[in-house]
Amino acid sequence: MLDTFENIETVRLKLGEFDSLGDTSALYEDVEIKVFGGIPNEEVLVGIHRYTKRRKEIIFGVVLDVIVSSEHRIQPPCPYFGPCSGCQWQHIDYSYQLIIKNKEVTNQFRAYAELSEINVQPTLPSPDTFNYRNHARFTVRKEGKLGFVNRITRRFVAIDDCRLMTAGINKILALLQGKVGETSQLTVRHGINTHEWLIQPIIKNPQVEIMTGQTHYRESLNNRLFRVASPSFFQVNTLQAEKLGKIVKEKCNLSSSSKVVDAYAGVGTFTAIVSEEALQVIAIEESGAAIKDAKINLTGLNNVEFIESKTEQGILNLSFNPDAVILDPPRYGCHIEVLKSILIKLPKRVVYVSCDPNTLARDLSFLVKGGYAIIDVQPIDMFPQTHHIECVVTLEPNK
Repeated sequence: MLDTFENIETVRLKLGEFDSLGDTSALYEDVEIKVFGGIPNEEVLVGIHRYTKRRKEIIFGVVLDVIVSSEHRIQPPCPYFGPCSGCQWQHIDYSYQLIIKNKEVTNQFRAYAELSEINVQPTLPSPDTFNYRNHARFTVRKEGKLGFVNRITRRFVAIDDCRLMTAGINKILALLQGKVGETSQLTVRHGINTHEWLIQPIIKNPQVEIMTGQTHYRESLNNRLFRVASPSFFQVNTLQAEKLGKIVKEKCNLSSSSKVVDAYAGVGTFTAIVSEEALQVIAIEESGAAIKDAKINLTGLNNVEFIESKTEQGILNLSFNPDAVILDPPRYGCHIEVLKSILIKLPKRVVYVSCDPNTLARDLSFLVKGGYAIIDVQPIDMFPQTHHIECVVTLEPNK
């Protein structure tokens, strides 16, 4: 980290709690600032970085040296930790990362009176804490160098090996490094079970000896093959995604007569696993590319019906009230009209899968005020070494 923050002002600070982005807080010049690379209650030497955002000066700190260390501090294994900034928590032992993530979900719930007493289960750990990520988005700079941009300094850092990415992605990175100057961004997706890959965009440099420009790749989850097109969403942690699918199926409380709605179906990962035990599954998806993938992926499942529409329209147009609805929205959560459609159809179970505790708490508050009770809250770590956390929440109508 030192080489990124040369010749800047430094100050000794005592660190406060984590914020929702994984940084600690500290008081400096009578202002609370964010500090990267710390742990609460540590005393550290901080490099001060100042920048302007929307005509307002922002002060941000980065830990340069630790004076009084937390018992949870470890040596980050990645040489790019800090200058890269893609990981927030490599300096924290993994067992404590899981505790922090549980606290973050709990803290977001406490902002709402109706959620403040909800018990949050311990965070389920990831099978792999490094080399788990199957999707990389690289920035390309001079001489075709691949890397990432520091979120604080905006400086580009060339990367030869990323500890979060799968071995397959790091192999592709090595093959492409310094050879992709014809583009400014490069996406790589890799199937750990199929060894297939997708690289976008097409690279025409004759020095590149690997195929690029694929429109899709395939990956296997729970023994089913899934085709994933370039614009389609797919969980970045394959092994943990298999566990997530099993949890969602369990929480749906299925029987052979169950009618289920997968309300943000994507390429069909949840639809596939719940179809094994349900009578009927309705897969609703707004993205045409994802629906196309899902229809291929779920070929032969005669109890699955696809609806390409906005989620709220698909739910409201159902001719029946579903036994269970799976909600797996993007990070910004459910549109208010989706939540209203749930309160109209009143499914016996709602299983809400979220990657943002803040928007999750907001949406749960609406559902609870509308007559639902929260049965279970299960955090699951899809993103080790980062502040991100997945959560599966089960709800039932109040009796």
